[in-house]
Amino acid sequence: MGRASPILLVLVALGFAFATYNLITVILHNRSVRNWMTEDSNGRIFFDPVIEMPENVRIQKTGKLPFHVALTATDAPYSKWQCRIMYYWYKKQKEQPGSEMGGFTRILHSGNPDNLMDEIPTVVVDPLPAGLDRGYIVLNRPWAFVQWLEKATIEEEYVLMAEPDHIFVKPLSNLAHGGLPAAFPFFYIKPEQNEKIIRKFYPEENGPVKNVDPIGNSPVIIKKDLLEKIAPTWMNVSMKMKDDPETDKAFGWVLEMYAYAVASALHGVQHILRKDFMLQPPWDLDIGKKFIIHYTYGCDYNMKGELTYGKIGEWRFDKRSFLRGPPPKNLPMPPPGVPESVVTLVKMVNEATANIPNWETE
Repeated sequence: MGRASPILLVLVALGFAFATYNLITVILHNRSVRNWMTEDSNGRIFFDPVIEMPENVRIQKTGKLPFHVALTATDAPYSKWQCRIMYYWYKKQKEQPGSEMGGFTRILHSGNPDNLMDEIPTVVVDPLPAGLDRGYIVLNRPWAFVQWLEKATIEEEYVLMAEPDHIFVKPLSNLAHGGLPAAFPFFYIKPEQNEKIIRKFYPEENGPVKNVDPIGNSPVIIKKDLLEKIAPTWMNVSMKMKDDPETDKAFGWVLEMYAYAVASALHGVQHILRKDFMLQPPWDLDIGKKFIIHYTYGCDYNMKGELTYGKIGEWRFDKRSFLRGPPPKNLPMPPPGVPESVVTLVKMVNEATANIPNWETE
């Protein structure tokens, strides 16, 4: 009998409403990614790719290792305008020296084609059955990846899982090394501080909680065959976490991120943690050597250039201001004194909107 497909495995779990399932038992390899990590002045854990480079990662690559860029999205106007900007900068950076960016796919989990099919390479997949996400739309993300990996033909050996609100600020190389995926460490993903909850999904026999990386699924560069193994588990753990009231309350909007971290650990996969993978304005002030701008936070300032986070500023850029349609072209630049990261973000948004045909289209 042949091996069951990932979609079949997940459909079986869906059929049982994810009430029960057997977590996969794995034997973790004798390595600790934590030995390669340090903390910055804010207590944030990160991987230092220069100082703390492990010996088996020091080996120089002999050739390019292209990766496929994949992002999940909906057909809502809010999602579409972000995807258009993201794709614009992907195309521009892909052709620059140092890039190992390969093909691109928008994984549209709305179930039907939309008006961007001719503009952005897109694969349409099904959303979760009605009501199953309980209003937590990102629960569709792992299900979308399971379907895409089952049906898509991907030439590249590696995949970058990205999001619509990512802008490639410079050409991105393949940060993964063989079986070690690369991921960005989020300061608010704290498995060891949530051990009681994590142990519901990552039993003690699987190893210490520190094996669960402080990451989400994005940005992550990972071998395609590894992702094919992790994705169904990520799907099932996400649903199981959402079904547990204590976990749902504790993890909130980052529940699906924790689910990916746990699913990876269940498969014995740990990640190279790259703080240089991404920056997040307004908290990260400089671009430096980072590769991706993630504009998830609102940027609010007074006209003196002082941050007024939590209070609508005299000048602001917040993606949530444009839920029903795209932002206008030529957004006003921030006042003097605003950090480089925010200035660069607005410049890059303005360049994209000035050059994307029919920008006002929803």
